[in-house]
Amino acid sequence: MTKFVINGGKKLKGKIRVSGMKNAATPIIASTLLTSQECVLENTPRITDVLRMLQILESLGAKVVWKGKHTVSIRCNNVSLKSLDKKTVKSMRSSVLFMGSMLARFHRVDLPEPGGCIIGNRPLGAHFRALESLGAVVETRHGASIRATKLKGANIILPEFSVTATENALMASALAQGETIIKLSAMEPHVQDLISFLNKMGARISEIGAHTLKIRGVKKLHGAKHKIIPDQIEAGTFAVAAVATRGEVEIQNIIPGHLDRILLAFQDIGVNFVLSKKSLLIKPSKDLRAFNIQTLPYPGFPTDLQAPFGVLATQCKGTSLIHDPMYEGRMGYIKELEKMGAKAKVCDPHRVLITGPSQLFGRKIKSLDLRAGATMVIAGLVAKGETIINNAEILDRGYEELDKRFRKLGANIKRVV
Repeated sequence: MTKFVINGGKKLKGKIRVSGMKNAATPIIASTLLTSQECVLENTPRITDVLRMLQILESLGAKVVWKGKHTVSIRCNNVSLKSLDKKTVKSMRSSVLFMGSMLARFHRVDLPEPGGCIIGNRPLGAHFRALESLGAVVETRHGASIRATKLKGANIILPEFSVTATENALMASALAQGETIIKLSAMEPHVQDLISFLNKMGARISEIGAHTLKIRGVKKLHGAKHKIIPDQIEAGTFAVAAVATRGEVEIQNIIPGHLDRILLAFQDIGVNFVLSKKSLLIKPSKDLRAFNIQTLPYPGFPTDLQAPFGVLATQCKGTSLIHDPMYEGRMGYIKELEKMGAKAKVCDPHRVLITGPSQLFGRKIKSLDLRAGATMVIAGLVAKGETIINNAEILDRGYEELDKRFRKLGANIKRVV
């Protein structure tokens, strides 16, 4: 078991470069299965979820070669479902992204129930409904068994703004016969990045209205070269850490438009920042105000940042309200913050009131999930004394060398194995 040991109280200072987006890399890796030609992905983060997605492809017979630290070549020209690594599939939630590409490539899918972070019930009904609309037959017993002799374009209405269901529908319909319309589609930056990559491969995907996509199926896709977009969640994580420690940090390699709602929240809080075309400079802020946020599908406030904003609320004057209607298990981190001295009241599984400012103190705490783990690291950086975070390996799923990069900013943090 890996631990992070943090001695807090230091103001972060320096420059940090944002990595490629985890949530863009994983579906794009899955989509390389749609062609037998080489695909080259640049700015690919070296994180556990990405490495496991590549491991699943290799178990099918794909050739995966790293050409530098963050550029990977993938060729799926001699692949078969017979050798699928089901153990790795079960270890991660992102493995559901193979449903669409496997169905399009092999006309069948047999996947065990995926694992991943425990942040509430995340059913796959929206995925199954989308694939059934395209002509698939779905059976669910200890996983998913999906069959389709031929995929045909259809009118798909998703029951929710599901990112992964949208991505699976896009991958499956790219090679379906005829035209597909996806209504109530998610349009997060990583969905748009997948669309960009698929179109580079020869797909014909366009946005025809608000949360409405049109896909004209093609017979064949070809290889492509693509650069993964910067991770807006990682950018937000570093930004919150800088604000909470009253530091001065320049966050480089960002897409400003992806941060609109996050920066709006910063304005409400009173954060002192300067935004440029490719960077965000967080400057020391004297008075931080309490705030209200509700997570919503893009371009709303991202659910993956509500926990980091939870620790930021402990440093703001007044009572903040955080409402996350998406997942009922996302407030688990509050108990860990309370151990450190936070004043919080969980109203229900989706809402919490946090009153500040509060002095946080170092404690032995645990990392419940990927984003809660990042939140605990920020809390440790703010806290007085030593903080020990157990199960720290969870953070490696979505953040590359997080401890090393925080040390570059002056943080006193070390990894203990």
